[in-house]
Amino acid sequence: MRSSFWQRLARFSPPSPDGTLTGRVRLDARTKNLCKRLRRGDVAVIYHEDLDPTAARSLIELRPAAVVNGARSITGRYPNAGPQMLVDAGIPLIDAAGPEVLRHLREGQRVELRGDSLWSGGQLVARGERLTAATIAERMDAARRNLDRELQSFCENTLHHLQVERLSTFADLALPLLRTRIEGRPVLIVVRGPGYKADLAAARQFIREQRPVLVGVDGGADALLEAGHRPDIILGDMDSASEAALRCGAELLMHAYLDGRPSPARERIRELRLSAHEIAAPGTSEDVAMLLAYQMGAELIVAVGTHFSLIEFLDKHRAGMASTFLTRLKVGSILVDAKGLSRLYRPALGPGPLLALIGSGLFFIAVLALHSPTIQQWVAVVTMQVEIWLRRHGMR
Repeated sequence: MRSSFWQRLARFSPPSPDGTLTGRVRLDARTKNLCKRLRRGDVAVIYHEDLDPTAARSLIELRPAAVVNGARSITGRYPNAGPQMLVDAGIPLIDAAGPEVLRHLREGQRVELRGDSLWSGGQLVARGERLTAATIAERMDAARRNLDRELQSFCENTLHHLQVERLSTFADLALPLLRTRIEGRPVLIVVRGPGYKADLAAARQFIREQRPVLVGVDGGADALLEAGHRPDIILGDMDSASEAALRCGAELLMHAYLDGRPSPARERIRELRLSAHEIAAPGTSEDVAMLLAYQMGAELIVAVGTHFSLIEFLDKHRAGMASTFLTRLKVGSILVDAKGLSRLYRPALGPGPLLALIGSGLFFIAVLALHSPTIQQWVAVVTMQVEIWLRRHGMR
């Protein structure tokens, strides 16, 4: 049952005249797990180094009263955009409050945020630094100067792993028998990466006309559901996909390791009493989704929200991109990356909206004619002239 207005109001009090914020604590070391429980007006307590845009976007959508990060939101390794997004959204961000902030608080505990300090029951729980647009800009400039060093390390690591992963990437995967037919059909793979919402919306006409196989990679399954589409296949370690997505009727594929270790998704699938196939493959789950579609004979692969730039890989805490580079090298002949599609392409107005526009205009004219003596008189004159012409020519 939905909480009443007064219950929601009790959860979050607006800032007092001295700037103090109060709210209920929701805490988790993993931001993606926290967002499953976070509600509007709560105080989100996380431990997330180099807060990335995907995590920041998830927090912003849930509108917490404030975010308290036990770790450093900007370490200086590279320019991560998450902290700036939070501050631009008007959400206070308390940085580097220390790992003890997660130990000294309990879920649902009521706290006060006074400046850069977190209090509960009159006791100081943690103190950090309240990030402002100015401090973030200064640290981002320093991070950009460090990007060359990070790029060198990233490239070295990629080249090293290219030698290790090339054979496993180009070898055929051991695929389970799926009920979803892929051969000869287009496949749309959705990852909840930067810009996925706008690009998925821009692909709506393609989905409607081409009826592709819809593959959600972890949280990409929820992205499809939110856009009004049911995924045919969900692939990944299932930590970002909601229970509703996993129960939507899609085929479930758990991404396992090549060294024989089970998929991290196995425990969750067992808890939900669902059935799923397991597929052992190198690289990321989005790489595996592309390899799956390619090997099963897809006519075309369209990727939405996938990661490819240096910043995106650093946001994912990956030290290299060997598997992704090799995967795109293998499937590149049929791969279309839809990143930025929403900024490049605006679909033309279809016949449905056009007819609706014409119909509304005719309706407006009809209403105007019924209430305007001048128009009624003009219609009567025209009708009379037409009738005279018909009589003259023996048609009446």
